[in-house]
Parts: sequence; structure tokens; C-alpha cells
Amino acid sequence: MSRTVYADQQRVHLVEAGSGPLVLFCHGFPESWYSWRHQLSALADAGFRAVAMDMRGYGRSGKPPAVADYRITELVADCVGVVHALGAETAVVVGHDWGAPVAWTAAWTRPDVFRAVAGLSVVFGGRGLMGLPGDPLGERRPSLVQREIAGPDLLFYQEHFRSERGSTEWRGDVANLMRRALFGLSASAPLRPELAGPPIDGDLTRLPDEAVLAFTRGAMCRPLDKGLLDDAPALETTPDWITDHDIDFYVEEFERTGFEGGLNYYRCVDLDWELLAGFEGRPVSVPSLFVGGDRDVATVWAKEAIALLPKTQADLRGAHVLRHCGHWIQQEKPDQVNALLIDFLRGL
Repeated sequence: MSRTVYADQQRVHLVEAGSGPLVLFCHGFPESWYSWRHQLSALADAGFRAVAMDMRGYGRSGKPPAVADYRITELVADCVGVVHALGAETAVVVGHDWGAPVAWTAAWTRPDVFRAVAGLSVVFGGRGLMGLPGDPLGERRPSLVQREIAGPDLLFYQEHFRSERGSTEWRGDVANLMRRALFGLSASAPLRPELAGPPIDGDLTRLPDEAVLAFTRGAMCRPLDKGLLDDAPALETTPDWITDHDIDFYVEEFERTGFEGGLNYYRCVDLDWELLAGFEGRPVSVPSLFVGGDRDVATVWAKEAIALLPKTQADLRGAHVLRHCGHWIQQEKPDQVNALLIDFLRGL
């Protein structure tokens, strides 16, 4: 069922299925509620009320004009408001990509509302949100850490997204952009030759510690005159985890709304870091689960943060890295993700 509620004075579009304990899903960039299509029916069948949001700035949800309206505290407030608008007092929150920092932060700062949390792809990163190499818990300002990762001649992709050139890149051919993004960051894309043999064998999480930073720089940083997707392989044949219909859905959404709302999340990372200062050093107190992909660069760069999970999570119930899985975890490996989520939820 699709409907709209008002939360935190914002219009939020939802798609929900099932009845039972509430599970709230938060998507990332560039996605929509549709990213959770495989989870909605599976969790409903398992006895849960599964609700996937169009996050602020996306789809049929509100799109406030100011960049600061996309700060992490507002995104968490949207989640709190949705729970209450649905007539519930508490929920389990699940997030992927940018939705994962929202979910982690919601559970970290509002454990009175969010009784458990699961993060996909992006591990808990404290004030820094992303668990970046060399600064896994955000002890330093994110923009400075990102510049250090890129070095003097490159731009980290998030800095690129914050720039006017980054905005321009996402005003191009939406179908081409979505095909390159979905394919290029998936496990269906060709593996870089230097990573294809032993001891890696396609599992980027097995990169030596000293190679993680170099890999992150090579995979997610670009020359000043190039866009993030300029060198991404085009999707010539549709892999088995996504259909032409799925791609058409995303294209239709973003041709109508554009990408600026989603890009504003990246423009707030330093502000988010400042706003979360009071929580630094506190563990996430509620039961938690992490699921990454062995071919997902966001899982790879978070190697240090993943190792710290027993310290940053007071009740860690599991940390799993799925084999032959790229960035779009719940779409590439829906059956495995559904099984892990249902097992986690039933154990609460």
C-alpha cells in the first residue's frame, strides 16, 4: 500500500506491507523506496509491518529548498515522525547507503524510539557517518579526511558531489546515469585487473590494510576534470539482479524530481559532524546488525570501522559480508539479506 503521511512538518511518501512489529526502511543515493521491494513482501510474510520511505528530497516526499534542511538531525526527525504518524511508539530501523548512517544515527541518538538497527553497506561511523579509512569514527572533520584520502590532484566523490560540477553531472541523461551507477558499483561489473587474482580473488575485504586507502582512492576519487561516472562501464546487458522495468522505475522517478535533494545529504556532512559532537564516544545501545558486500567499496573502506563494531555496539547481533556482492546489497542478494534480517528481527 502506498500513502503519504506528515512527519517533522514534512510530507513523507511510504509503501508498506504486512502487520506486526514495525520495521522502517531508509534508502540511499540514488534510490527510492523501491530499493526495498524485495524486503517488503518477505518481511510481511514473516509477520512484520514493513514500511519503506521515500527519504526527504526523493520521490513523492517533501523537497525543502535549503541545503541545511538535509542535515542528519532532520533526517532522523523524519524517521521519528513517521513512526508516530503510523501510530507506533517504537520501530526497528534499517538503512542502506545514505540510509544506513540515518538508521545508525537514529538508533544512536533516539534509542527510545528505535529499539534495534540494521545497517547495509555503510557501517556505523560515529560523528563521521561513513567509517572512512584513517578516521573510522569521525574524530576529524569529514571534508578534511576526504581531502586527505584524495590527495592534492583528485577529488573524493563526496567532495565532487558537493560541487557545481557534481550537480551538473547528475543533470545529464538519467537513464545512462542510472545504468552506469547501478552496474558500475555492483558485483556484476568487471573487477579491476589488479584485484582479480589470489589472495584477493574478487573479495575486496581481503585487501591488506595498507591497500585499502589506495583502493578507495582509485575507486572513488576522480581527477578534477572528470565526473564520478565518466569511466564507469555502461550496462549493456541486464544482470539477473535487476530488470529493465526496475531501471525504468528509477529513471521515471529521477526524471521527475532530479537529484539535488539527494546531493544535499553530501553537502551537510561537516554540519552533521558538528551536530553530533555531544554523542562522540557513546556506543549504539540497542541490538544491531551489519551486512556488507565483499565487492562493495563502502564495505571495503570501512575495514577499520567494522573491526571496531564490538566496541561501538553495545549489543551487536552479527556482522556479515556477503560473497560476490557489490554495493546494491538488498537488490543483488535479496534472499540472503531477507534471511539475515528476519533472523535478526525474530531474535529481538
